[in-house]
Amino acid sequence: MVDELVEVTENRLWAGLYYLLELRAPAIAAEAQPGQFVHIRVPGCADALLRRPFSIYRVQGETVSVLYKVVGKGTAALARVRAGERLEVLGPLGHGFSLPRAGEEEPLLVAGGYGVAALYLLAERSPCRGILFEGGRTRGDVLCEEEFRALGWEVRVTTEDGSHGWRGLVTEPLREELARRARGRKLYACGPTGMLRAVARLAEEFGVAAEVSLDEPMCCGVGVCLTCVVPVRTAEGWEYQRACTEGPVFDARRVLWEVPA
Repeated sequence: MVDELVEVTENRLWAGLYYLLELRAPAIAAEAQPGQFVHIRVPGCADALLRRPFSIYRVQGETVSVLYKVVGKGTAALARVRAGERLEVLGPLGHGFSLPRAGEEEPLLVAGGYGVAALYLLAERSPCRGILFEGGRTRGDVLCEEEFRALGWEVRVTTEDGSHGWRGLVTEPLREELARRARGRKLYACGPTGMLRAVARLAEEFGVAAEVSLDEPMCCGVGVCLTCVVPVRTAEGWEYQRACTEGPVFDARRVLWEVPA
């Protein structure tokens, strides 16, 4: 983990409300693993006192990239940052994805909205190619489709309104694929909690392993504030663990999607 004052090399509109932020952060880039995140202090916003967590999308040499969506005052302020400015960045943080075992596990990636950003580095570094199932509410929420295809991945897109790809939920074509063949496959997912819960249930139903990246509020990013705790199974029963340190990636079989009474 490194706390760096890094240079912004690019911060541009990607599509709709989505932006691509590129940072020259050599120390972070050297350590970054798929599924990890960075914590960025947003300048010029009195309401953004705490750092904001963003999944690491891509690592190229000394450059670390993140994809983000403008959803509030903090990300709106971040969108105003220009190339040449410097940001305080802490990272890489968290427990990321494990790479699939070559010849033993065919990866099936499942992404909801900009959750796809957390899966690109995994797809790039995976020893074998598989299928990306990507879902969004509309066509504008489908990101990085061609980037994954350029890596040699098959991409199957689903939108809730039918504006691009299949109409429906992303877990529907995933179910069809697992029904066709589940043996020798492993699921990796990042997206809304409801989608992750559905992926975990499919993994249990078809007897396949799954890793899920949980989207929880991470105020400190280093396990101190305990705002991001999630209930997980243990040998003794269950306990709360921190998404920012023990996660954000967990074995789906360990996650308790509802707190036991």
